[in-house]
Amino acid sequence: MSLPEDRARNIARVLIEALPYIRRFAGKTMVIKYGGNAMVEQRLKDGFARDIVLMKLVGLNPVLVHGGGPQIGELLERLGKASQFVDGMRVTDSETMDVVEMVLGGLVNKEIVNLINQHGGNAVGLTGKDGDLIRARKMLLRRDAPELAAPEIIDLGHVGEVESIDVGVVDMLVGGNFIPVIAPIGVGADGFSYNINADLVAGKVAEVLHAEKLILLTNTAGILDAEGALMRELELSRVEALIGDGVIAGGMLPKVRCALEAVKAGVRAAHILDGRVEHAVLLDLFTDEGVGTKISPR
Repeated sequence: MSLPEDRARNIARVLIEALPYIRRFAGKTMVIKYGGNAMVEQRLKDGFARDIVLMKLVGLNPVLVHGGGPQIGELLERLGKASQFVDGMRVTDSETMDVVEMVLGGLVNKEIVNLINQHGGNAVGLTGKDGDLIRARKMLLRRDAPELAAPEIIDLGHVGEVESIDVGVVDMLVGGNFIPVIAPIGVGADGFSYNINADLVAGKVAEVLHAEKLILLTNTAGILDAEGALMRELELSRVEALIGDGVIAGGMLPKVRCALEAVKAGVRAAHILDGRVEHAVLLDLFTDEGVGTKISPR
């Protein structure tokens, strides 16, 4: 049965529009931070997995870094252990770190790998411990306040930041036509495991891989101006001005700073996308308009 003429024309238009982007990005590495609603709703999960498989099939090299905060919180609650946060970061004692490793390195990571493979891809799951991928150091939270005689230093336990990245194992997988899926767990010089913010890990991996793009999936439309309108493309200097003016603040600020650092370090562009939009990654990569905010050097 033939397609209706209008639908056939629309499909042809979409393919023609995508062609120059496919040609431009062939062989390029795209580091994608996967999280938010896109990781929770089944429709979005299936759509994301298909997007990643299609990217690989048309010659791009997707590398995924995923979060899993809600899943960690859910398991801790089932185990009767309360979650404690300081400035949005989970206080992680040794017992909580065991749960973090179980959820991020096991349940969540393998679910993503399985979903990609079910849709025709070849994904391999990693944590930062594999191949000495992520070297971490303990993060100490510093608080400055006028009423304090000296800054307050808060120990969050097994919460870390990236000290170094060794992408040898990632290069090997990409060269073997696999899709790496990375859980943001690093190991310190002390031999302990550390839970690291997935945005930070994605940014550092993108830097070391000299990625074409860093793509951060969020639960917002992108970066909004003071009136709440989406800003589709921003240069570094403009982003820094928006931070200084307080337009970019709150939960968006760490993501934007991560994107800024990656672009300053040589990543060609960073994109903050609305993961609640089905096929957001493909729409942003392969259409003229895109679906989020692009941050570029100039």
